[in-house]
Amino acid sequence: MANAPIFNGVTIHESAYVDEPCEIGAGTKIWHFSHVLSQTKIGQNCVLGQNVVAGPHVTIGNNCKIQNNVSVYKGVVLEDGVFCGPSCVFTNVNNPRAEIERKEEFRQTLVKRGATIGANATIVCGVTLGQYSFIAAGAVVAGDVPAYALMAGVPAKRIGWMSKAGGKLGSDLICPIDGTPYRETDAGLLEEA
Repeated sequence: MANAPIFNGVTIHESAYVDEPCEIGAGTKIWHFSHVLSQTKIGQNCVLGQNVVAGPHVTIGNNCKIQNNVSVYKGVVLEDGVFCGPSCVFTNVNNPRAEIERKEEFRQTLVKRGATIGANATIVCGVTLGQYSFIAAGAVVAGDVPAYALMAGVPAKRIGWMSKAGGKLGSDLICPIDGTPYRETDAGLLEEA
């Protein structure tokens, strides 16, 4: 592996780079041409696909899957069980210009437990994606997303609800995968019944 320290129980492809200091949990796999920058913390049993860049100053929880060609920039926090589809994008400033450095303006983006981000989706910095939310491929998310929300479009709008198991909920709000019932709250949010 190119310029990478040894981490017990971690698989790092020989073409990947891992800068020190950083933390990587056991069972994690980092594949071809990926780069983990310093001050990055990656949990256990994660998979970073080909050409993934993580960091610096990024936190990735346990059991996360980050598919090919994703950059997880400073200020992004992925809680446990987050799925990032191929080529999804996290921005770090709202109004970038090549000629103006805005590194002091990076905004935090929080992706809560179990959320899924589809291929080629864009997550604008400064938002929170609620737990088990589901962002459709190609969507552009520019505002906070409630838990279990199914979001699609440009800009992304809620078009339905998804269960914790990843099933699209019908009008009965019962998960088609595991039978878990859900209910809408008076505030228009979703929770397990």
